[in-house]
Amino acid sequence: MLFVETRHAHPPAAIRSMDTKALRAAFHVGGLFRPGEVRLCYTHYDRMIVGGAVPDGGTLVLDHVAECGTASILDRREMAVVNIGGAGTVTAGQSFAMGPGDVLYLPMGSGPVSFAGEGRFYILSAPAHAVHPARLITPEQAKSFRIGSAETANDRTIHQFVHPDVMPSCQLVVGYTRFHGGSVWNTMPAHLHDRRMEAYLYFDMPEDRRVFHMMGEPDETRHLVMANEEAVLSPPWSIHCGAGTGSYAFVWAMAGDNVDYRDVEMVPMGALR
Repeated sequence: MLFVETRHAHPPAAIRSMDTKALRAAFHVGGLFRPGEVRLCYTHYDRMIVGGAVPDGGTLVLDHVAECGTASILDRREMAVVNIGGAGTVTAGQSFAMGPGDVLYLPMGSGPVSFAGEGRFYILSAPAHAVHPARLITPEQAKSFRIGSAETANDRTIHQFVHPDVMPSCQLVVGYTRFHGGSVWNTMPAHLHDRRMEAYLYFDMPEDRRVFHMMGEPDETRHLVMANEEAVLSPPWSIHCGAGTGSYAFVWAMAGDNVDYRDVEMVPMGALR
């Protein structure tokens, strides 16, 4: 069963008068992982789609999505699928067995996508202009590096999957970050990247753990309280950082004018308000 919602873009000034309910309605994306369903959020930030598919031991097929304006979702799009659950299979022309933590890239023109098994599949899709090879990337094949320190509570490992140093894509850049014991902060000092939007999915968290996700213009910051397997949309004009009540993991995904992971504008600590 397919469910789709649409989120329109908001200018920076709009959030200055938003209360918590309005802020969450605009940027928080919950309820993506429901057994037997495919749930998508079609955003007007670089036309990014974020979603979830939980076959729950059966099979789910993702094909026509009216919001995309094409016969099949990947007719003019590329897709990345991140498995945050158990073993499963994703099929799009060919079948890919996906273990926990694996990431699958599917190019434009791949046709319908089916999900099977015990996986909890996080779906990311953006418009494409070229066809690149489909590829399954395991955590061992990702580019990984450890940064931060325990002293600053940000000791973490960044895993880059759909990334120029690993494989080509049109505009999707996808990976995830895991924190080491006792560390909770990402990323401070904060930064902006006006040429790309970003989406986060927080996962691998106990039921009672929360992440305080920071957003907004540097001098007009706001926060959203995030629970396990909840996503947040980060507009190009917004900072995106956070702190948890304990260690956690998050999938980060970007779409926009380029795939340069380092194309950011750092925000001095003294500029935050």
